[in-house]
Amino acid sequence: MTQTTTRVLGPGDLAAALEVLERDPVANAFVTSRVQVAGLDPWRLGGEMWGYYAEGALRSLCYAGANLVPVCATPDAVRAFADRARRTGRRCSSVVGPAEATSELWRLLEPHWGPAREVRAHQPLMVTDRPSPDIAPDPLVRRVRKDEMDLIMPACVAMFTEEVGVSPLAGDGGLLYQARVAELVSTGRSFARVEDGKVVFKAEIGAATARACQIQGVWVDPEFRGRGHSETGMAAVVEYALRDVAPVVSLYVNDYNTAARAAYRRVGFREVGAFMSVLF
Repeated sequence: MTQTTTRVLGPGDLAAALEVLERDPVANAFVTSRVQVAGLDPWRLGGEMWGYYAEGALRSLCYAGANLVPVCATPDAVRAFADRARRTGRRCSSVVGPAEATSELWRLLEPHWGPAREVRAHQPLMVTDRPSPDIAPDPLVRRVRKDEMDLIMPACVAMFTEEVGVSPLAGDGGLLYQARVAELVSTGRSFARVEDGKVVFKAEIGAATARACQIQGVWVDPEFRGRGHSETGMAAVVEYALRDVAPVVSLYVNDYNTAARAAYRRVGFREVGAFMSVLF
């Protein structure tokens, strides 16, 4: 192996890849959760895992699937990943990851892959490791049952469309998105408050490892906004997550969403870093 090189990792590289991922269990929760379930076989992983080696040791990773995600990426690794991404062409719907590495990766890729539909340059990464000290959890927030897919799917579609700006039903008619929602429901990681057959609040634990988990898809029906459901609902989901999933709960949020950031702080989250997302 040359002094510095990149290559597609395989099953034999799993231990070394997990060692890199363990360097930042919170920021790397999404990629770690996928690797722990699927390993490094591209067919099971849903994409390739690129490895950057320096002096014979694996230093950085980049997940190249539906998302392009740099992991513990040094400046040299970012340049190497950008070179590989340019050669393979864009296959992802977004570039997302820690803000510093993702910003540099996009700077190198934009002349070839741009323009992006939207760039969210600063998305605070927030964490908590204890139940909310100030907000009582909503006792009506519960796990979504497997027989409630028809109930939760419209709320999930509304959340995704509002957050991302495109419908998850485009392209394949929503088959992949519905499968993902069903997976979260079946594993007990989808939560909601339901009143009169209507979802008032919902959220999911999208990524989960033994070290950390990540909440995603937080949504309140527009008719019920401004009543504190996001705070009491999140307090409930945090309690579930800390008790049943992992000792640290994380999420990332758009910096311009000041109301959500304030609500999460009241629930007990604190900002520890930042992500960046480039959407195509």
